[in-house]
Parts: sequence; structure tokens; C-alpha cells
Amino acid sequence: MAESSNNPVQYTEDSIKSLDWKEHIRLRPGMYIGKLGDGSSADDGIYVLVKEIVDNSIDEHMMGHGKTIEIKISDHRVEVRDYGRGIPLGKVIDCVSKINTGGKYDSGAFQKSVGLNGVGTKATNALSSYFKVQSFRDGKTKWAEFSKGELLVESPDNSESTNRSGTHILFEPDNTIFKNYHFIPQFLESQIWNYAYLNAGLTINFNGQKYFSQNGLLDLLRKKTNEDEIRYPIIHLKGNDIELAITHANQYGEEYYSFVNGQNTTQGGTHLAAFREALVRTLREFYKKDFDPSDVRASIVGAIVIRVQEPVFESQTKTKLGSNNMSPDTNSQTVRSFIGDFVKTTLDNFLHKNPSTADALLKRILQSERERKDIAGIKKLANERAKKANLHNKKLRDCRVHLDDEKNDGRYDSTLFITEGDSASGSITKSRNVQTQAVFSLRGKPLNCFGLTKKIVYENEEFNLLQHALNIEDGLESLRYNKIVIATDADVDGMHIRLLMMTFFLQFFPDLVRNGHLYILETPLFRVRNKKETRYCYTDEERKEAIEKLGPKPEITRFKGLGEISPDEFGKFIGDNIRLEPVILEKDTTIPKILTYFMGKNTPERQRFIIENLVIEKDMEDVLLKV
Repeated sequence: MAESSNNPVQYTEDSIKSLDWKEHIRLRPGMYIGKLGDGSSADDGIYVLVKEIVDNSIDEHMMGHGKTIEIKISDHRVEVRDYGRGIPLGKVIDCVSKINTGGKYDSGAFQKSVGLNGVGTKATNALSSYFKVQSFRDGKTKWAEFSKGELLVESPDNSESTNRSGTHILFEPDNTIFKNYHFIPQFLESQIWNYAYLNAGLTINFNGQKYFSQNGLLDLLRKKTNEDEIRYPIIHLKGNDIELAITHANQYGEEYYSFVNGQNTTQGGTHLAAFREALVRTLREFYKKDFDPSDVRASIVGAIVIRVQEPVFESQTKTKLGSNNMSPDTNSQTVRSFIGDFVKTTLDNFLHKNPSTADALLKRILQSERERKDIAGIKKLANERAKKANLHNKKLRDCRVHLDDEKNDGRYDSTLFITEGDSASGSITKSRNVQTQAVFSLRGKPLNCFGLTKKIVYENEEFNLLQHALNIEDGLESLRYNKIVIATDADVDGMHIRLLMMTFFLQFFPDLVRNGHLYILETPLFRVRNKKETRYCYTDEERKEAIEKLGPKPEITRFKGLGEISPDEFGKFIGDNIRLEPVILEKDTTIPKILTYFMGKNTPERQRFIIENLVIEKDMEDVLLKV
């Protein structure tokens, strides 16, 4: 066939384009800050923007300049003020608008800095509708204002100032890039606490509240655990460029908090793998028993921070450490051997000096061993059934892109909707994005698994198939979906199913919830329309506003179930404008206690609560969503 008949796109000199720094960041923001999102996930871009600015203030503190950082965050504005040395006045504009410009390339000035690439502040500037930087230094100041990376106005050079030295940055994320974004206070608070734990002696004032840690990772584990649930007092060990804390609780799964140079490596990496291996090896040698690694690490809660020179992360967002050297010197000790040697020496010494802790730790390992062997038989049979069912799994309508497809940029959009009944799952299935959205259909109300052992996950066919669909039997490393969304009707039965599914995840896979993978789908309760306009309302207040806006006698439809919403309409609610409510785990609410109260056997306290409130399902949901 002749080439001209295909109308091929011409590849000429005009096809080659050069973008300046801000155009490239705005065109490909994912390269710089990971996924965009609307703020409903802890790793959404707006939190990365906050981190990039605060990291610079933290680096100043680490270098011995400034003991206080002030942070103010409202719905759409972020303000950060530190009291470090301040950006050199002649370089204020360059440092926030010229790529590969910064002070961290001089390893003498920032030996073990959080960021090394000179990109973070520029990305924040380019992705903000408004950005202002001001430096105070030696009685003088310099400021500049930007919009989407473009300089708007700057102050005269060498203006006089009586303010303390330091840097003040204010920005508003661009709502054309971060659509419908909102900051969730719990995610911000977690970020701020991590900064405090990793920088003992630093005071952070966040929205009028003081955040301060005296004991580093010991304080972190105290906040993340409950004294009544841990099996022995927290073990806290410190050395040069390394600090760790561990304990065992009464829960399923492993729970880790890992950091490199102050960066929260939520996806782990070389250092976390070395930490997990070193724990098993050291405890095997101490107890002189060849324990299965899963028995040693079952129910563990641990935290580790290391500091290395010029770390190599697997992405600009620095959530996973890729390098294995402690410094650029090729002869330097590896991260693996450094952590292994430290754990072997310090943990072994600690256990010899604290025999009661050593005994309690051994009992926890032996308990895990008994539990594993107890379900070995049923687990094998259940897995064989699941493999056969997976070939023709009518419950799962899978998507094409998954979270463990590491080479696929869309993997963070991978979502599994857990629905009730055929009608609801049918609507979602017909309107979903088959690339990234999968559907798992429940037969009816799932079993209340509170108080049951993990054996029930294998004995119950529905739970077992769900576990295999998610691929979380052996941990989160191979999790197939980034978001697990519970999608149920907004009625009493739907609320009950939500609670039962939340109980399942909290009981057996709490680390999945802790890592921010579990959500509730918000769907509209009402449709209000006239001949010109249609509005979907998620609350009664929105319904009243719509009626007032649309004029006299609009048509009002109350959606009682997901199956009543047509696939065409449903597509609008699970696309770009999807509303998700994250299930957030907080320290102040203890999982066993809240599940006992709401999901256990009836107690006089709960009976009184029901009589006084008569909305137990909704109340428990509100509590669990902020657990």
C-alpha cells in the first residue's frame, strides 16, 4: 500500500521540541512528584509538595541551624518558615526556578541530606498557581513571587529587615493539575510527627500545635503501639548513622516504618530488606534454633533510620532506597553489611542483658510457629481450591494493569472495587476503566470475623478468594491493587457490609490499612435535575442547595442502591471525579478495643449506646474511618 494513503505523521525538524524547566515539570509532573491525586492518599502529589519544602528546612536543622520550623496549612495554602541561615540573597530566585541549582551538591555543606537533585523546590514552584519565597539573612531580605513557575515580581536587592534569619515559603497548589484537591489533616500530622521523631530536639509548630520528640524512634513506636498489646517493652538501639526500635504485638502481619536521611521510605528498599534479614539471622543465632523467618517476624512492629552519603532512590519521590553503599566510595561498607553487623552486635547484647525480654520474645515466636503449623493443612487445601477457582473466578472481573507491574506508569491507579450483589457489580463492571479498575463481587453479607483466627481466611471461600485476588497472603510486597475500595449501598445493609469488610481487613491485614490502601466509595444519594442541568448530591445539604439553584419543582431522584444508578451515570462517579474516603489508622483508637465494642457480643454498654443513638452502623463507620 502506498505510504501516502496512510497519511503518516511527518517526522521533521519541527517535530523536535525543547521545553524549558517549568513546561517539562507541568507536562510530566509524575516524573517529579509521583502520582497527582486529590489528597485522599498519603502519597498524593500535594503532600509531596509540602515535603519538598519542609525537607529544606530540616536539612538546615541537621546542619545545626534553626531549632524551630513553623508550618501553616489551610484548605489550599501552605506556609513554611524556618530559622536557619536563609538562602543566600543573590541566589533566592535561582534556587526556586533554575533546575539543578542548589546547595546540596557541595557534600561538605550537606553531607547526608534528604534531597540531592536540586529539583524539589522548583517542582513545587512550577506546580503552584501562586508561589512566594523570601529569605532573611544578616539584616537584609529578598523575596520573589511566581505563578506556575513564571516570575511575577521581585523585591529590590539588599532590602533592610529586622526579622530573624531564615527562609519563608508560601504556595498554593495549582488546581488545574491537582483537581478537586484537599489536604487531610491526619496525613499531614503523620508527616509532621515523622520529622519530629527523626530530629530529636527540633520543634515544629503546625497550625498552632507543637510537635516535639525527645526519644526519636522510641517515641514513634510508643505512638504506633499500645502498651497493653505489646509482648515486651520496646527495644531501642542507636549507633552512628543508624537507629532502630522493635517490639512484637498481638496482630497479624508485619509493620515497619523505615527512613533514609529523614525521608520516609514507604516502599522500603535495601535498608528495610537488610533489617528484616538481620533480625531473623540474629534471633536464630541467639536462641540457637532454626526458626522459619515468618515466625520470627509475625506480629512485629519495627522502625529503622539510617543516614548515608548520596543515597540512590528508585524515583524522584524517594519512597524506596535502591543503593547499597553507605557512601559514593566503592570501597565503603554496604548498607546490608552495615545494618547486619549493627543488629547482630547490639540486639544480641541487649537480649543477653535483658533475659525477661528475651523470654517474652521467644514465647511470641513459638506462638507464631504453633499458629502457622495449625493452619498448614487447611491452608494447602484452600490454596489448591483458590488456584482452580482463579481459572474461572466469577467473583473477580480483573483489570489489565496492576500495582506489581513495576514498569507500568499507571500501576498506582490500579483499583479493586468490592461490591455487594450482582446488580451493583454489574453497574460498576459496565462503566469501569478496564485498564485499571477491577471488581470483586460479594455474595451477600460476609462473615463477622471478629475474634476469629486467621484460619477462617482459608476456611471461608469468599475470604480466601479475596485474599488471592489481592495477593496478600505473604505480605504487601506483591499487592496487585493500589486502592481497595469498598463500594456498598448507602443504606443500613450497605453500612453493615462496610463494617464487616473493614473488620476483616483490620483483623487480618492491618498493614494494608496502615499503608493507606483501603477506601470507601462515596456515591450520590440524590439526583436533582431540570431540563437544562443535572446535579448529583452526596448529602442532604447539597440536595437543598441544588433545589435552590435549579429553581421551582426540579425532578429529584433518591438512589437507594448502587444497582439503581445506570452504568452511564456510574461512570461519572468512578472516573476523574471519583470521591474516596480513606480509612485512616490513628494511635488514639485501639483496634481490638473498637472492634470488641462494635463487632463483639452485645454488652450493656453497647445496648445503651444503641438506645441513645440508634445509628450504630454509621457511628462505627465514622469512628473506623478515623481509627
